[in-house]
Amino acid sequence: MTILGSVSNVVWISLIVLCLVFGLIIGIVAGYFVRVKMHEKSFTKTKEEAEKIIAMAEEEAEKKKKETLHDVKAEIAELKIEADKDIKERKSVVVELENKLNQREDTLDRRSINLDRREEMLNAKENKIDEKKIELEQQNNKVEAILKQQEQKLIEIAGLTKEEAKTIIMNRVREEMSVEVATYIKEEEEKARLEVKSKAKNVLALAIQKYAGETAGETTVSTVSLPVDEMKGRIIGREGRNIRTLESLTGVDLIIDDTPEAVVLSGFDPVRREIAKRSLEILVSDGRIHPARIEEVVERCRGEVEMAIREKGEEAVFKTGIGKIHPDLVRLIGRLNFRTSYGQNVLNHSIETAMIAGKLASEIGENEVIARRAGLLHDIGKAVDHEIEGSHVDIGVELAKKYHEPKEVIDAIASHHEDVAPKSIIAVLVAAADALSSARPGARSDSVENYAKRLESLEAISNGVKGVSSSFAIQAGREVRVIVNPEEVDDLSTISIARQIKEEIENKLSYPGTIKVTVIRETRAVDVAK
Repeated sequence: MTILGSVSNVVWISLIVLCLVFGLIIGIVAGYFVRVKMHEKSFTKTKEEAEKIIAMAEEEAEKKKKETLHDVKAEIAELKIEADKDIKERKSVVVELENKLNQREDTLDRRSINLDRREEMLNAKENKIDEKKIELEQQNNKVEAILKQQEQKLIEIAGLTKEEAKTIIMNRVREEMSVEVATYIKEEEEKARLEVKSKAKNVLALAIQKYAGETAGETTVSTVSLPVDEMKGRIIGREGRNIRTLESLTGVDLIIDDTPEAVVLSGFDPVRREIAKRSLEILVSDGRIHPARIEEVVERCRGEVEMAIREKGEEAVFKTGIGKIHPDLVRLIGRLNFRTSYGQNVLNHSIETAMIAGKLASEIGENEVIARRAGLLHDIGKAVDHEIEGSHVDIGVELAKKYHEPKEVIDAIASHHEDVAPKSIIAVLVAAADALSSARPGARSDSVENYAKRLESLEAISNGVKGVSSSFAIQAGREVRVIVNPEEVDDLSTISIARQIKEEIENKLSYPGTIKVTVIRETRAVDVAK
């Protein structure tokens, strides 16, 4: 019974499970069909909506099509109206052109008739001219025959051949013409002199007239004053350590000799010499002189000199008014303040050259600012020519190219010593301004011996000309006065003597600036009252 009861329980449980499974399956199948039904219903609804949208779109498209067709027809109508209007206008233009062509054809026909008439008249005139030519040739032949007869009679009467008579006449004409030519030359030179003088005053008045500049000074040494001679020993220091330290730091030689209360600084680099001078002056005034103090003072003075260099460069740029310039070039310009050429301060010379070139450019209508810029930078190579191989001209050209200076400035730097031919008027003006600044009295130092030789050469050249009795070089060699013998030289010959002396000076002497030649002829009547 127990077993049967257990079996029956299992059967019931199995039946219940089967029922549950069948119920689940039936629910799933029913749910699937319900879901499919719902999808079909939703799809049908969506399809109906899509058909409505399509119908509305077709209606809208048809409407747009009708509107577009209407607009196109209206536009075609407007274009047709404009085309008709344009055709009418073109027809009117064509008609006008046809009328003008007809008028031109009539005009050309009339001109052709007139030309035919003129051609007939010219042909008639040519015939008359040919007849006159024949008559003139016959008359010329007769005249030549008569002239030959007269020439033969003149030869018989004078007893001279044609060549001999020609020689006599030419000699007389030459003598007469020499006086007239000399007079003409004198008048023209006087006229040219007046014109040139007037123009030169306008061009150079602001540039060089009555210029007062500094005269040449020392070049390679500087002197430092001492309060007492005992200070020399302190400068030298124990076993010379102070002087060695100062010389090694500055690169300048200190010359301590018997000169009372003074120490001489010698060196080729003016910047180093300036640093050493300032350092020594501070050490002497302070009294504390030892290697550590020397290093401190030299370093401080080096910074001060560098600042002074930049200030000098900026001052020069501002004074000349050349506008913006590269900072490195400003520093190099300032270094020129410590450089001299034949005793002339190069920075002052560059500023003078810039101002003179600017005034010259202004007077002849050139760019004044570019001229001043080229004048200020023409010797820029001298700021570093002791540090870089090459001439200051080549160095200056390279620096100008490096800092992208204008081509006129580069040309002026390259040609201011005539190493190359100038390519611009600015370069010519800078070369002239450079010569004017260098050649003015007192600008550069010159040995007495060279000065005396130049004056002696001037007088020797003048005395070597025939008819000169004496000559005198004056105005520091800028003028030579020539006295001629009035018995040997007449007034007109003084012009040729002046020109001859001028040419010999130009060919034989080398000199800055210009030399004026003045020839004087005077007659003196002397008597003694008793």
